[in-house]
Amino acid sequence: MPSDSRIVAEVDFTRDGRQHGFLRLFHSVHSSAYGFIPVPVVVLRNGDGPTALLVAGNHGDEYEGQVALANLARRLDPARMRGRVIILPALNLPAAVAGRRTSPIDDGNLNRSFPGDPNGTPTQQLAYYVEHELVPMANLVCDLHSGGSSLMYLPTAQLPGYRPDELGARGLAALAAFGAETAYVVAANQGGDQTLTGACLRQGVLSVATEAGGAGHLTAGALRMVERGVNNLLVHLGVLQEADRIAPPQPTRLLEVGGPDYYVYASDNGVFEPLAEPGETVMAGQPAARLHFPETPWAEPVLLSFQRKGVVLCKRMPGRSMRGDCLFHLGTEIGPGGPYSG
Repeated sequence: MPSDSRIVAEVDFTRDGRQHGFLRLFHSVHSSAYGFIPVPVVVLRNGDGPTALLVAGNHGDEYEGQVALANLARRLDPARMRGRVIILPALNLPAAVAGRRTSPIDDGNLNRSFPGDPNGTPTQQLAYYVEHELVPMANLVCDLHSGGSSLMYLPTAQLPGYRPDELGARGLAALAAFGAETAYVVAANQGGDQTLTGACLRQGVLSVATEAGGAGHLTAGALRMVERGVNNLLVHLGVLQEADRIAPPQPTRLLEVGGPDYYVYASDNGVFEPLAEPGETVMAGQPAARLHFPETPWAEPVLLSFQRKGVVLCKRMPGRSMRGDCLFHLGTEIGPGGPYSG
């Protein structure tokens, strides 16, 4: 491992059993000259075997993953597993405590900060440590997201950064094992180099993710999906036994997300009236939203339309919107023989 990260772990990643403690992210401020930001970490290990790195709180206002991993950290028994599980339920701790997408300390968006900087801001230092020290330990990384405060997602699993290679094939297998009702694939050429997914691609490590609800709150159905899916990923990896697998209620519907025409953006500042909901199938040209202007009520609302057929995966939640805000994005069905069918 590189030695230039300033972060110090209170746990020994090579020791068997259950450990918990903090990653000490040192941060000198007026009120605490020699203090550190305590990022919580739980490590469970039982001999040699695969390693799963499970992350939530990458964005602090996304709660399903944080609760699911806190529950897992308490219930998972090292004696009933093989290998190692590293759990980070509140990775961007300052953002998680504040209930914000970004850190209130440096306004850092952790999932746009990779590969990080060992001498940078606290968020950049954390990204560097995760990419260069934690990700290389793992055989699989699961990054649990939801829509946060500004979006509501149809609860989904996702495979971002897909490439048609051996790692991509293993990613599709892991996505199927997760067992979400709906899952989608995003090709590597759609961007994301500054994300944790990008970090995993650079390190050659398998990663899957979720978008599990959102709207700044936690939903029971999305939480069940995440907990079942993470459990099944551990079975798929060989950390847990096949008998531990939780059967999903139905087969996974696989979608893909492509370029700009999958998205609807606000064209002006105003109040957003949605004309479709997550899970709905829409057609090209179908009205998506109206933007209203209460400050000038004599002005006609602007009608926005979907550019293609697809399934609505998410919609914006706050009514007041600014030009450039994402209002919706779609996924399109992948049938047998499609680009991700193997």
